Amino acid sequence: MLFTEILGLEHIKKHLTGTADNGRIPHAQLFVGAPGYGTLSMAIAYAQYVLCKNSNGENDNGNQACNLKFNSITHPDLHFAYPVITGKGGVKKPKSTDFITEWRTFVKENPYGSLYDWYQSLGVKNQQGEIRVQEAAEILKTLSLKSYEGGFKVSIIWGADKMNTECANKLLKLIEEPPNKTLLILIAENEEDILQTIRSRCQVLHFPPLGEQVIADALTKYHDCAPAEALKIANRAQGSYNTALHFLHNDDDDHQFEEWFIAWVRTAFKAKGNKASIRELISWSEEIAGVGRESQKRFLLYCQNFFRQALMQNYTQGKLVYLEPATKGFQLEKFAPFVHGNNILEITEELEKAIYHIERNVNAKLVLTDLSIKLTRLLHKKA
Repeated sequence: MLFTEILGLEHIKKHLTGTADNGRIPHAQLFVGAPGYGTLSMAIAYAQYVLCKNSNGENDNGNQACNLKFNSITHPDLHFAYPVITGKGGVKKPKSTDFITEWRTFVKENPYGSLYDWYQSLGVKNQQGEIRVQEAAEILKTLSLKSYEGGFKVSIIWGADKMNTECANKLLKLIEEPPNKTLLILIAENEEDILQTIRSRCQVLHFPPLGEQVIADALTKYHDCAPAEALKIANRAQGSYNTALHFLHNDDDDHQFEEWFIAWVRTAFKAKGNKASIRELISWSEEIAGVGRESQKRFLLYCQNFFRQALMQNYTQGKLVYLEPATKGFQLEKFAPFVHGNNILEITEELEKAIYHIERNVNAKLVLTDLSIKLTRLLHKKA
């Protein structure tokens, strides 16, 4: 993957090529960014720049045979680790190498893809992926061997915030005492979910959201999207190229999420002192609890954004609002006054708690029912 194929982020490209050109490559680096910001594609481009001995800030001036190996993600000195699930294909203790064919297809088709997209490609329903201790053992074994081409060995750990504690502790020694000419790139959405002892030993790069014009230009150039429509999609995407692609292809879950959200807030609003509505909220919680945990988390993130948009509507008269609910009879302008400075922090905090508990396999029905009952109080809180 060439640096020229990566959208925006020129300051990060300049920094990374500079470390390679000057022979000052940090052995352990942590790329932090939301899905669709380009962390994985940047890590692969950086690995290609290092392994293929490219130079002058471009990734096509080095060893052509080496560069071709990256086109198929088959370079022998490039290794990956990523969250995987148990039980698929009869594997009880799976490693990344058990899913390498699916991974290569995933990366080539959508290098800006999210963990949710990866799980969907594996056919995951109610499971959450994890990087387990056997993966750490595999990484240690791989990086202890000599490189095939006599240069660096690169290991990219995508979803490093999904490492369990046992795996992270086993990797700590590798990060503290790395073999010669070894580059370890960890990629995470949530920096705080990585052990402090590991974070403190990595050079951390934070990836910002992509600019709206950068996303719009890419949609126009690579997907034949009309400029006006591309800009509208880019505005909704909030800096994520992956989100923009989902909007473009109409394969996002927003329609279903909107239906669930509006049914939820309507019922929660009338539930104060109304036993029938409380039963409706419990039924709603059962319905959402029946979908996969990754879908539950994505829905709760959607709720956070919907409440945020309502707040913006309330305080900016819609100037910074891009959300356009399609549900008949629901108007954001009428809902917005119930979301204000006196309840938005508590609403956001409760949603974050719910996401946290669902990630840790707490019973989803209990989590969502508790959240719903709290929402009935928060929506009635005076501004």
